[in-house]
Amino acid sequence: MELTIKIIQVIIALVLLSVWLIRPQMETRYRGGDAKNMKEEFAFYGLPSWFMILIGILKVAAALLLIAGLWFPVLVHYTSLAVALLMAGALSMHIKVKDAIIKSLPALTLLVLSLVVFFLT
Repeated sequence: MELTIKIIQVIIALVLLSVWLIRPQMETRYRGGDAKNMKEEFAFYGLPSWFMILIGILKVAAALLLIAGLWFPVLVHYTSLAVALLMAGALSMHIKVKDAIIKSLPALTLLVLSLVVFFLT
């Protein structure tokens, strides 16, 4: 079970790092509304650009803490809860703007995975 939790940690971390460091300018089928990039997506949700920066910092930090948690397990429990809260917020934005369910799947998946890690650590 411990190995499974570590694998899930890495998956969550890699997805967050990919979304926020590699693909923020890329168009994906999961962006809210008709947004072509992260900035447009946050604008579509009615959120200010400073909030996008704050969320990005929090998600990248959480990803790095999950990776560090491979060596320092004390970091994992509350970091996974933080990720779950961030994903619940993301999910709520998709619901707020009545996005198609497909656009909510990444947030929902990371929410579930984060809760698994939280409850099993």
